[in-house]
Amino acid sequence: MTKPYPPTEPYDHGMLDVGDGNHVYWETVGNPDGKPALYVHGGPGSGCSVRARRGFDPARYRGVLFDQRGCGRSTPHASDPATDMRHNTTEHLIADMERLREHLGIDRWLLYGGSWGSTLALAYAERFPHRVTEIVLVSVTTGRQSEIDWLYRGVGSFFPQEWERFRDGVPEADRDGDLVAAYARLMEHPDQQVRDRAAHDWLAWEDAVVALEPGGKPNAYSDRPPAAALAFVRICAHYFANGCWLEDGAVLRDAGRLAGIPGVLIHGRLDMSGPLQTAWDLARAWPDAKLVAINDSGHQGSGAMAQQALAALDGFAAR
Repeated sequence: MTKPYPPTEPYDHGMLDVGDGNHVYWETVGNPDGKPALYVHGGPGSGCSVRARRGFDPARYRGVLFDQRGCGRSTPHASDPATDMRHNTTEHLIADMERLREHLGIDRWLLYGGSWGSTLALAYAERFPHRVTEIVLVSVTTGRQSEIDWLYRGVGSFFPQEWERFRDGVPEADRDGDLVAAYARLMEHPDQQVRDRAAHDWLAWEDAVVALEPGGKPNAYSDRPPAAALAFVRICAHYFANGCWLEDGAVLRDAGRLAGIPGVLIHGRLDMSGPLQTAWDLARAWPDAKLVAINDSGHQGSGAMAQQALAALDGFAAR
């Protein structure tokens, strides 16, 4: 059985000035002379976890992790209402990744990401395919409007009571329209209590969608520190209200740019947040990608999903 590698501490870290007053936290783990690999976290706005370091064989990989703008240890933090969200878009994050690559003196690297991190990794790879060696993605998303609509309205068919609570968290005039945009407006409200309430209602909905997954746990999203929770919801609503700043369907449309880059797509068949169809569509558009469907897993992952991700990373380590 493939197991995560032992916990490790970064051998280097720093704050990268990426412009617009933003500084992005980064760290490197493993072997400084190893195969470069970048971990792209989800959310958007989750920040990196210590657990993410354990996917890279410390003897063979030079693992790079970073907190995307506005979350984790990056500054300014999106939990601060004074933080200007105009400087936090997909284009900004792609540019940050490329600036980090140059800052670390890396020519090409493997990309490893999950959920929103898979959308961002794909968008980066399609922009800079000559900088990417391989891609490993779990809980695949591509930022299509249909995927956003599914998560914040369509899947409510399975959780009608919880979805009604989510819907009723916005002003009555907004309930038949774009709920995500309505929450994005609430997260910019000058009243802290309004922002706190909106974040609570959003997180309760995210919790409900994953609660019945195999191995699911209560409060999967809301069980995080208050500042991290506010940043997560503010960034999520900001991105999804704007279609992730991607032309609808562009990630799938441009998958041909990934030709020659080996990929592994690992997706839970029981993923209620993002059905398997998205990973299937991507695998059909990207012939160099292998799709692995995990029967006992949802969006939050499982032991089998973790094993497949580790096996993929180990398989690419020697390339």
